[in-house]
Amino acid sequence: MKKHFCGAFIAFLVGFAANAQGLLNKSETVFTHQDTLRGSITKERAWWDLKYYHLNVKVNPKEKSISGSNTVRYTVLTESNRMQIDLQQPMNITKVTQNGKELKFERDGNAFFITLNEKQKVGDTKEIIVYYEGKPKEAVRAPWDGGFSWKKDKNGKDFIATSCQGLGASVWWPCKDHMYDEVENMLISVNVPGDLTEVSNGRLKSVKKEKDGTKTFNWYVSNPINNYGVNINIGDYVNFSEVFKGEKGNLDCNYYVLKDNLALAKEHFKDAPKMLKAFESWFGPYPFYEDSYKLVEVPYLGMEHQSSVTYGNQYKQGYLGRDLSGTGWGLKFDFIIIHESGHEWYANNITYKDIADMWVHESFTNYSESLFVEYYYGKEAGAEYVIGCRQNIENDKPIIGHYDVNNEGSGDMYPKGANMLHTIRQIINDDAKWKSILRGMNKTFYHQTVTGKQIQDYINEQSGINFNRVFAQYLTTTQIPVFEYMFKNGTFGYHWTNCVSKFDMPVKVKINGVETWLKPTTEWQSIKTDNEDRKLEVDKNFYVTTSNIVE
Repeated sequence: MKKHFCGAFIAFLVGFAANAQGLLNKSETVFTHQDTLRGSITKERAWWDLKYYHLNVKVNPKEKSISGSNTVRYTVLTESNRMQIDLQQPMNITKVTQNGKELKFERDGNAFFITLNEKQKVGDTKEIIVYYEGKPKEAVRAPWDGGFSWKKDKNGKDFIATSCQGLGASVWWPCKDHMYDEVENMLISVNVPGDLTEVSNGRLKSVKKEKDGTKTFNWYVSNPINNYGVNINIGDYVNFSEVFKGEKGNLDCNYYVLKDNLALAKEHFKDAPKMLKAFESWFGPYPFYEDSYKLVEVPYLGMEHQSSVTYGNQYKQGYLGRDLSGTGWGLKFDFIIIHESGHEWYANNITYKDIADMWVHESFTNYSESLFVEYYYGKEAGAEYVIGCRQNIENDKPIIGHYDVNNEGSGDMYPKGANMLHTIRQIINDDAKWKSILRGMNKTFYHQTVTGKQIQDYINEQSGINFNRVFAQYLTTTQIPVFEYMFKNGTFGYHWTNCVSKFDMPVKVKINGVETWLKPTTEWQSIKTDNEDRKLEVDKNFYVTTSNIVE
């Protein structure tokens, strides 16, 4: 395209330069010593590699208390004798042992530092057992605030569940509470009153009736699992099941619901196999065949606990009966079943190392809702859904949070992040390649923890397009790019403004109804046009705004 500007045109534009570029500075936030202990890979964490947990918990509903132990198996990476284990107040560690001998430990807020007596030789695999007890934080507005939900069902039976993303698993059990190091497998043993059923992650290995009338449920997780994905669910449950014939063979699907909701759930949970069919097509095989897929009713909205997805959407379509997109498509499915199960690929299979990159979980999973719609109702319907969700974007602060202090970014990581991905798909302009990127991502980063940059780099490499400035724009600023243009004296001029330096995103437009691709930058460009050319329309699939500066 040929540059063609008159001096007056250029002079007219100078006044806009001050607002055209630059990152929006993140608001100053004061972080504490505790934030650093929680959110960084401290030296007391870095020297050992987590291998196995046996979490053994007794739940006492009457007192709203828990007690038990966690066996922590690890491999020594570098020699040290000081280990960090996390457990949040008011919970308390009562004893720590290694090979039967008690160890000294000290508390620093929500972190415990244990002094190991034995030589920790590089390459050795060792264990400690951490004993603990207390009344864990009660969740007020689960799953957003985290903790235990101590509820009753309508028959007066205990209905209890945990949820702890963000706040951290250490709100109710002692662990290495940083996302970078996932345990490779674990046994979860939960003791509950004898008239109740307990459901956790993985597969049920045994149920033991204890002499005191209680029962202990033993669940084994054979795949790596992130800390907040571990959960306890207790209720007067009944179970029904089916087998999904998927890309890796037969997948066991088990559903645990309150007794009174059995008939309702058998009909409503038909969305689960529909979800599996759609998402295996888009993302590749369900990542945890060995541990099965479960959908478990809980007394809060729901959460993406690995192989134990929790459900509390009141058996309604949409989000508690509402369509978050405002298009009608959001009422074609149960939001919680689709969204929280989508996290099995983005959150549980591919997991962020630092919660500042939580967009890796939420942007892709929010986008997965539109892919579900597209799979069953067509490409245009899926696009309408994700575009409709723009009404929920607030542009209040950047999507990427602060690193190393357990700080997540804006909730815009859901609808804005999804629209960023939808925009990137338009630029790639090859649906087969886009699907191969999504599937390849889940294969390349299978059961791994990642940084946001790794995901960005992967999309760049696989697409052959450098999206770095696109990522910077949508993830680190609150600015929506403006496609600024003007028709004047037979010239059509255009550029990007309200954007990061050197923003260079291609865009599809129609000029007087004729579709074409433009490659605007932050510098003005122009092309000759007929004097009659006056109508411009930017493709609605791009999350941008437009401004005719002459008008």
